[in-house]
Amino acid sequence: MNPERLARFEAAMRVLPLVAILRGLPPEDAEAAAAVLVDAGFKLIEVPLNSPDPFTSIATMRRVLPPDVLVGAGTVMRIDQVKQLADLGADLMVTPHTDPGLIAAAKAAGLASLPGFYTPSEAFAALAAGATALKLFPAEQAGPATVKALRAVLPADARVLPVGGVSPDNLADWRAAGAAGFGLGSALYAKGTTIAELGERARRFVAAWRAL
Repeated sequence: MNPERLARFEAAMRVLPLVAILRGLPPEDAEAAAAVLVDAGFKLIEVPLNSPDPFTSIATMRRVLPPDVLVGAGTVMRIDQVKQLADLGADLMVTPHTDPGLIAAAKAAGLASLPGFYTPSEAFAALAAGATALKLFPAEQAGPATVKALRAVLPADARVLPVGGVSPDNLADWRAAGAAGFGLGSALYAKGTTIAELGERARRFVAAWRAL
């Protein structure tokens, strides 16, 4: 992937390895949502592609946010969507599944990729294809014990980010098991969440992470 973007991704993971997942975000709220997240300390923002007009939201965020905040899409399913992201200057490609073709396309386009996986076979296939980090999904069904077991066999530098069922109250359990960060979904934002609510939830997650 693009070395400059990789450096920004690494820096973001060091500062706050929490990915804000804004599924259902209307594009008219994109700028305000980005502002409250950045104010809370977030450096990684994802707009899933099954949201209303997601590419408009991503373009807006990329335009108004500083370079140290990485923006991209989740629920990416097709290679043409990877190209659209690259054309917008987006930084991240997140998928719900392990598709080596999509991972390779993202790497060729210079994007950081966080593919979804659930089994060791999928994790190793994603890494072989060039994944930047791994998204354990759905993490709620897997549990921290799965992360602990995976850490025994995955490369030391392979980062696992649980997504699904993550809350401020259980970050410590996941972290102790070896999670490198988290994707935050409906506990942070769901359709109908106000900007004020988003800001409050974001601050709770940041406080919980920093308490670790």
